[in-house]
Amino acid sequence: MSDSSYFYEPVQGHGLAHDPFNAMVAPRPIGWISSQDQEGVLNLAPYSFFNAFNYHPPIVGFSSVGYKDSVRNIEATGEFCWNLATRPLAQAMNETSAMVAAGVDEFALAGLTPKPSRVISAPHVAESPVAFECRVTQVLQLAGADGQVVDTWMVFGEVVGVHIAQHLLKDGIYDTAAAEPIMRGGGPADYFAVSADQRFQMHRPTR
Repeated sequence: MSDSSYFYEPVQGHGLAHDPFNAMVAPRPIGWISSQDQEGVLNLAPYSFFNAFNYHPPIVGFSSVGYKDSVRNIEATGEFCWNLATRPLAQAMNETSAMVAAGVDEFALAGLTPKPSRVISAPHVAESPVAFECRVTQVLQLAGADGQVVDTWMVFGEVVGVHIAQHLLKDGIYDTAAAEPIMRGGGPADYFAVSADQRFQMHRPTR
């Protein structure tokens, strides 16, 4: 059987029109992270490397390429919020990705409302139907297989407070599709949305 796959070693370059890595590990949940510095200056930014990593305690994490304001704020205060990016909020979320000077309030830039949290000091996005209040558990600088550190920082936080819009709870079950979450794809501008017609179910084997 002939090998018809395209192979490359990342260290040598991919040789394609666009790096396919992000497009293959996709779609990815968006880490829409709100934080504030020790003086109360707000920051809101989306990160395309984000996910949940543990049930008990619930732990989420995101990766920042570069030591950005979010990481700086979180290390200084020990807390942050994750806000669900949805289809109706897509444009506002995109506005918060703008490269702006430190100290610029992305809530104001995108026309969003900072809502006080219940357990921590950092606010969350009032317009988002779901938000996690988080306390930092670890901040790690990543390293390659050769042991050399890279300019990328992984932030993990324990979820200590959860906000869910009432209309998303149906008979006590969270309705993922009704929330219209969006996820990051590949390329410079690709996103994907979740809808009910894409749902299928598989139960874990009992054997």
